[in-house]
Amino acid sequence: MNAIASLFQSVADETRLRILALLMEEELCVCDLIEVLQLPQSTISRHLAHLKNAGWVKDRRDGVWIYYAIPRNVGKIHQFLLPVLRTFLPDMDVARKDLERLRALSKGSGCA
Repeated sequence: MNAIASLFQSVADETRLRILALLMEEELCVCDLIEVLQLPQSTISRHLAHLKNAGWVKDRRDGVWIYYAIPRNVGKIHQFLLPVLRTFLPDMDVARKDLERLRALSKGSGCA
């Protein structure tokens, strides 16, 4: 029961939902999330840790950068909820603006 409560707590935060909406588009570096969400690194990292602990995201290191993505193999409840999130998150105004910033960032330099 605690695992399910933790899973729902992890998506009960607007910042974490914004992160998930972006990661549904592509794997992203922490620096990209900082740029798009316009939040401090410590805030982004705290939310990513929460999402990772709840099984929503995985990370990988590439040199000095850490990249985050939604894993291909997620738990059963994640499999059920991901399509719901994919359907409704893009309709949120803030998520749409985040995606626009991400696309503009992708045209720029990204992480240095």
